[in-house]
Amino acid sequence: MRRSKQAVMGVSSRVSTLHQRLYDALNLGHFVRWGDDKRQKWHCTDIETQKLVLRAIDAFLDCVSSESLSQHPLVKESVDDIVGALGSILELKSESLLKMASDVAAKMVKLLPSSVLQAHVPHLVHHLLSLLSNRQLHVSISCATALNCILYNLSTKREKEVGEILKEGNTVFVLVMNVKDFSVGDKPTAYFHEMALLLSRILWRWPPSRFCVWSDSKFLDVLEIHKLNPESSLKAALLQLYSSLALCGNGAKKLLENRKSLLNLMVESMSSPDTHSVQMDGFRLAQCLMINEGPCQEVVKMCGEHVVKAIVTGMNSSCLSSGKLPKDQMSLAVEACRLALITRWVGNHHSYFWKAGVGRALLGLLLTDFWRIHQSLHGVPLQEQLLILQEALNESSLPSLRPYIWDILGGLVANSAEDFAPVVHEDILELKALIACACLAFTESINMARQISQSKITNTIGSESASRAVLMMVYSPCKYIASQARFILSEVLNLDGKNYIEYLVNTLNATSCRNKVLRPGNFQVVISLISLACYASLPRYGKMVIDHQGMQSLLIFVKCWLSNPVYIKRSNLAPHLHNSYSERVCCHPCVEDWEGKDMQLLFSLWALAGLVHKFASHAGFLKVKLEFDESQIVRELEEICINHSTPGPRWYAAYILSHFGIYGFPNKCGKRIWKAFLDNELADLELILSDQSSLCVNEVILSVRCPNLLPVQGPKLKEKSSTGPFLEQQMETHRGSKVEVRLSAHVDHQALVKLLQYVYMGYLQAGEDVLKNLKILAKHCDLQPLLHMLHRRNPRYGAPIPTFDLTSALGPVGHCSSDVLLEPNTIQLLNWRCSFCSAPNPHFHVHKVILFSSCDYLRALFQSGMQERYFDQFRNHQSTG
Repeated sequence: MRRSKQAVMGVSSRVSTLHQRLYDALNLGHFVRWGDDKRQKWHCTDIETQKLVLRAIDAFLDCVSSESLSQHPLVKESVDDIVGALGSILELKSESLLKMASDVAAKMVKLLPSSVLQAHVPHLVHHLLSLLSNRQLHVSISCATALNCILYNLSTKREKEVGEILKEGNTVFVLVMNVKDFSVGDKPTAYFHEMALLLSRILWRWPPSRFCVWSDSKFLDVLEIHKLNPESSLKAALLQLYSSLALCGNGAKKLLENRKSLLNLMVESMSSPDTHSVQMDGFRLAQCLMINEGPCQEVVKMCGEHVVKAIVTGMNSSCLSSGKLPKDQMSLAVEACRLALITRWVGNHHSYFWKAGVGRALLGLLLTDFWRIHQSLHGVPLQEQLLILQEALNESSLPSLRPYIWDILGGLVANSAEDFAPVVHEDILELKALIACACLAFTESINMARQISQSKITNTIGSESASRAVLMMVYSPCKYIASQARFILSEVLNLDGKNYIEYLVNTLNATSCRNKVLRPGNFQVVISLISLACYASLPRYGKMVIDHQGMQSLLIFVKCWLSNPVYIKRSNLAPHLHNSYSERVCCHPCVEDWEGKDMQLLFSLWALAGLVHKFASHAGFLKVKLEFDESQIVRELEEICINHSTPGPRWYAAYILSHFGIYGFPNKCGKRIWKAFLDNELADLELILSDQSSLCVNEVILSVRCPNLLPVQGPKLKEKSSTGPFLEQQMETHRGSKVEVRLSAHVDHQALVKLLQYVYMGYLQAGEDVLKNLKILAKHCDLQPLLHMLHRRNPRYGAPIPTFDLTSALGPVGHCSSDVLLEPNTIQLLNWRCSFCSAPNPHFHVHKVILFSSCDYLRALFQSGMQERYFDQFRNHQSTG
């Protein structure tokens, strides 16, 4: 090959000499065209010549590295020939040269930039894979090292092609066998480290390869043995391998089954400050195991307090006394903060965080030299405290951690218990300082949004998170936190709070207009909506919002959004939430996020709900009712409840509806099932009140949705059953086929009808006159979501939508009231066994009332007078439908 004169320019004579020697050695062999792209491949069978070429490549790479010339044109021009020669030598598998060749290959992929090597990756991977099980351990280790480096830097463009090569080479199986065959003393620890690390990299990038690994119990048992090894490099490889397996939801379940030692290893690694890499891998494994709410709760049950203690310790070890954090401490702080985002989910871990002193840790990351600032806050009026904290925030040198800090704090306050309150004076001062810092950052986020609208683009990192944290505080279920947050926010807003209102309302008005040029960006809209929701929690500022026609603007915004929705992922506004792990997960249940992509809708409803709740009797609200058709408002809110799957907007739409006398969650099927109650055709239970009036109901509906209205053991199971809270006495007498249940004198007829409306429909409509008795009835029936609505309590962030699914009637709950057997004619299943009867063929125990109400076709069959002798025809329709 010839080298261009331009490529040689700008290099030392030593590099030029070594480059010349490299090509002198290569010219002793010959180049042939190969592959679809007709790339040149070096070929020579003489071992001494091959050895000369390897030495020349090695010397050239060392020189290039020492002079930092890896991006020089001379190097780029030479890569084709170097890779071609290396591939040819590796392919020949000469025992005497493999050690040197594999070492040179490992050196090359470490020293040369990945951008220079990307085009050659498939060729390299192909040759290196074939040597992973070579009998020379050094060769296997060097090849695994080279492959680890290649996969670590692999571009997404090459992922599919390399994945096919790995699949064809049965690489996962080879690596699993290599790990199984490893034993300490027989093989060096580096062998296990490189093989396990390579396997983890493959599992991380290619999810389909995970099943055959986590389902191999013997392989997991081998890993269990190696957990006891104190070698840090081996422990790091183990943690990374477990992390890749945990990205599979089923794999995570398998790892947590009877393997508490895994969690012990994880917590021990997170708490181990001696080895930074092991500590980091411990935190990453915890993130993978707790990547969703369900798995997180499982880990919290098993070792939640230890995990939380390790998180807070990791934060404390990174707190600033002055200056900037060292790189390793900064990376640890980021991993600890990422894991601490589990505060956004419900569970017992929030109390563990407070107990571990998370407030002090967050302040230590938020403010430089917080310990000094902490002393200056003692005995100082709030306004002076705010000045001290504002100055400290301006001087802080860790702004990149702020989004995490605000999100962690927001999750804590959103999930704190109603009666939570710090007792120790220091804890009280720290919590108030955190609230004050968040409120100061809240006003700063509004200023940033205004600057963007005036084309003064600034860094918005953390602004959305700070505003969100304040929103969670002022609406916290914890009375102490909510009251403190509202008081401090009012003080912070004293300076410019009134002036912000006009900007916030105008932003919404500009969004609702059709002029795209004037339309503000998503960041400004979200900040404005969150800010208005926070203002709505403060009586003084809420009235100002109404006076500025904020309620009208919010209603118009909701209407415009419904006709032309703008979907936004929160990660688009909060880049710190981008997570390489979540992009690689598989087999995890698809759970709808509480706000999903409907951020704008959620926060507009939240702000509207705050105004409606606080100022329902205010003249401004009455004016809104006159300006806007009340029935139209109700229809739009019902539409949100019915047609949106995201829980957050549905909760707030239902919450606003409660101020219009509608309690619960309107849905598509509710009226159909309620019709079964009104028609009274298939009722099998009669509720008799003390005044001898009665209501006919369906036992299966009550069993699923309100079992407390039934006797404890159910009327069809025993003739005499223990009584429920409203059963004065109960007996099984028949009027036709109905069972009588007598209720106590405490049950009000009108309240019972409304309660049954909720049980059947999922929502009810009632005036203020019936609410008192209805609350009592709902409380005794333990219908907590309904009780929440009747008391018009603010929705709790993250709360699931109450289910009105009747599927559970197919199980033990509904078996005793089943009156139809569905049996397909054509299906034969081996080992079929019914949990309720001895019938040999596959079948379901179902209920006429549910079939009647849910399907027009089945309703028509029942209404046509279908008899049991025609049931075969019915079964045929089921098997083919």
